[in-house]
Amino acid sequence: MADPSSYRPKPGQIPDSPGVYKFRDEHRRVIYVGKAKSLRQRLASYFQDLSGLHPRTRTMVTTAASVEWTVVATEVEALQLEYSWIKEFDPRFNVKYRDDKSYPYLAVTLNEEFPRVQVMRGAKKKGVRYFGPYGHAWAIRETVDLMLRVFPVRTCSAGVFKNAARTGRPCLLGYIGKCSAPCVGRVTPGEHRELADDFCDFMAGRTGAYIRRLEKDMMAAAEEMEYERAARLRDDVEALKRAMEKSAVVLADATDADLVAVAEDELEAAVQIFHVRGGRVRGQRGWVTDKVENVDTSGLVEHALQQLYGEESGDAVPKEVLVPALPEDPAAVSQWLADRRGSQVSLRIPQRGDKKDLMVTVQRNAQQALGLHKTKRASDLTTRSRALEEIAEALGLDTAPLRIECFDISHLQGEDVVASMVVFEDGLARKGEYRRFQIKGFEGQDDVRSMHEVISRRFRRYLQEKERTGEWEETPAATGPVPPPADESVPAGEPREDDGRPKRFAYPPQLLVVDGGQPQVAAAKRALDELGIDDIAVCGLAKRLEEVWLPDDDDPVVLPRSSEGLYLLQRVRDEAHRFAITYQRAKRAKRIRSSPLDAVAGLGETRKQALIKHFGSVRKLRQATIDEICEVPGVGRRTAESVAVALAAATPAAPAVNTATGEIMEEDDGGSTA
Repeated sequence: MADPSSYRPKPGQIPDSPGVYKFRDEHRRVIYVGKAKSLRQRLASYFQDLSGLHPRTRTMVTTAASVEWTVVATEVEALQLEYSWIKEFDPRFNVKYRDDKSYPYLAVTLNEEFPRVQVMRGAKKKGVRYFGPYGHAWAIRETVDLMLRVFPVRTCSAGVFKNAARTGRPCLLGYIGKCSAPCVGRVTPGEHRELADDFCDFMAGRTGAYIRRLEKDMMAAAEEMEYERAARLRDDVEALKRAMEKSAVVLADATDADLVAVAEDELEAAVQIFHVRGGRVRGQRGWVTDKVENVDTSGLVEHALQQLYGEESGDAVPKEVLVPALPEDPAAVSQWLADRRGSQVSLRIPQRGDKKDLMVTVQRNAQQALGLHKTKRASDLTTRSRALEEIAEALGLDTAPLRIECFDISHLQGEDVVASMVVFEDGLARKGEYRRFQIKGFEGQDDVRSMHEVISRRFRRYLQEKERTGEWEETPAATGPVPPPADESVPAGEPREDDGRPKRFAYPPQLLVVDGGQPQVAAAKRALDELGIDDIAVCGLAKRLEEVWLPDDDDPVVLPRSSEGLYLLQRVRDEAHRFAITYQRAKRAKRIRSSPLDAVAGLGETRKQALIKHFGSVRKLRQATIDEICEVPGVGRRTAESVAVALAAATPAAPAVNTATGEIMEEDDGGSTA
């Protein structure tokens, strides 16, 4: 625990201007990012008597080891830079809202020649029009099914579309009138795009005028005694009205607004957002967060707006944003929203009327979401805490192992030998810190030797990071840490700069788990001893009887089958196994797909495909002469000679045989024998 006075800036160093500041811990990790109109006043508030600080703020400043700041011109720039740094550094003491689920959107791929309507999740893509989010994917599909009668836009995948175009037969939706079948030329690309644009306009809220136009066409068809057409238009109107009924009418027809409500207690906060477009609730989403910093409702609202609109632009930012409390600097936030939208955005608290009534509903949803989250988390926290305590007691640890790392080796009959490292913190997986390794020290199958190599490499990097940051100093004592070899340098891509980003191997675990029994545990312990590391507990979990092995113990530790500690160790071990075998399979698949042509220097993918297309297979290409290879467009004589040499060197000794069928496998499409 650091004394804040040890890194407090000297008087007069801090400028009295807007800016963004970062607190770093002893490992140079950024642990908190904040902004202020006056850096001098804000930072001075952190260095008062510790007894006068909020407990969360006190924890932050005593965890920190340094503070730095960046001056900006305006409060809007400070808001933008704060959001960028929070996203980049992921500080542990900042409020970070996380979706409690991956919400589905209704998406129209306007970036394609024939736009497609589909359900999409995850990151938004350029050129795709999104509507939502929705609570359930089935709600989107019901809406789309109703609207395809009126707007028969393509919904099929690229593979189905190409197959229909090749065979000249549309899919079932094309036969029943719910697709205009552009795949077989029933409509032109321009006509299909008009249908997609009408679909988007209707979903965007411009519904009244479209329905009135359909009703007018229906009456005209009836007057002209075109009763079949009039009946079809009548059914179209009814289908659109049913689709509209799935979104409740809550505000005036032209209202585009997002309503944000916050429910909070001393420890956590829940945010609910209703997206209103065209007067109807088009989507709903919610977040829950721990209040790791001392923040009031205004601060929670500001963080929520940053999370909600930080990656959005254009119409995705509505004209009006209604909140329960204004941010500390509403003018700066409003300007930031306006910059993202490209036009004025109203940020205010609803005072009366329908908008205030709807805000009450959103607030009620936020309260229910917080209550549900606390009910679930109370069980989760109790279970995880009990599991960590049981592990500490069984292994004789002084404290619960808050960070656990597990290693596993995977291979297929001694080939493609790889290893995985997974990380669990507070009993939860930290997938962003997972790592994978290729075994480089030797070839063949030796799990014990592989485990020793991986543990050595992982903790050698840890010592390198400590040496680089000045935390580790070489000591002549025999029991001191062993300096890393001079030839073991940080590989390309490893973060070198002192920038506060999470480093790959900078933080040691309290418990190291290996997948295996005594031999693997002994190898891991030997690797740590060779590096002079003696403050990390080691254990192994053997699959056969789920026994826990400790170094230098002849008998395993047997945890009860109902033990939460054993269940957590099993989850950690199984996750390491899954991660390792996934990498091993991907590596093997890549090797199988490799081609002798890969060894030809300067031969790119385009010319490689041209060679295979010209000759039909690698086998036929191998039989070709250099002059015949030169006939391929873009392939010169020198390249042809290199191709011939590479193929001659890679000639198989015998044909490959499919062991299941006895069939002799021939090479094709540029791959090696299967």
